[in-house]
Amino acid sequence: MLGKGLMIVSVILLTVGVVRAEVRTRTVTYTYGGVTFQGHLAWNDAVQGKRPGVLVVHEFWGLNDYARKRAEQLARLGYVAFAADMYGGAKHTEHPQDAARMAGEVRKNTAVWQGRARAALKVLADDEHVDPTKLAAIGYCFGGSTALELAYSGADLKAVATFHAALPIPTEEQARAIKGQVLINHGAADAFIPEETCQKFRAVLGAAKVPYEFIYYGGAVHSFTVPGSENVGNKNMAYNARADRRSWQSMLDLFKDAFGERRRGSRS
Repeated sequence: MLGKGLMIVSVILLTVGVVRAEVRTRTVTYTYGGVTFQGHLAWNDAVQGKRPGVLVVHEFWGLNDYARKRAEQLARLGYVAFAADMYGGAKHTEHPQDAARMAGEVRKNTAVWQGRARAALKVLADDEHVDPTKLAAIGYCFGGSTALELAYSGADLKAVATFHAALPIPTEEQARAIKGQVLINHGAADAFIPEETCQKFRAVLGAAKVPYEFIYYGGAVHSFTVPGSENVGNKNMAYNARADRRSWQSMLDLFKDAFGERRRGSRS
């Protein structure tokens, strides 16, 4: 259950198409647990009728342009995408210490972590363009962990895809609560995630008979989907164009299967 804290209080239209069909976006302001959030909704007005919805969860930096652009990419392919705000007030930073602090505040309380994610998912499911029986969640870094926690909570998701995410190991009960397919896109050279963690994660999902794929990308380190991540100053963070391209296509293939559709596309 979402709890009494959730209420959509305003919707602000940001972009308006003039003549041709195009991606539209709007900011959705909503509340959960007494905190106000501002997510980024994107859809393609060339697509008619209800369509699958994809929740996009940001890295530990917060809801920045990267997460918004990923949502818009999905919208161009015909999905409705909602870039969630996990910190409140659409906060984001470029300083690793600040990012770690904000992510840590969320992660320290699993009920709040999952609750915020479920609140964002409800915003997506309630949108007039979305088929609420066809929902997915994806995430990058902290966002990938959030997508997994959302699945562990028993959320009604057809698919979950993570990119260079930390891998919180579910309990047996949490693993059995996963309702959809899971795709883990992991940098084989990511020093942040021990191989032991990967093995434990896979073992629990396997024991629960969760349909999953765990894909290692050789030579890829953390943040391999984020152009310019090598400029942060951490040798374990770098963009890898091949891993980015192939992981995005793997996600699209997952959606095709989970949603029973033919929609395909590329990053561009």
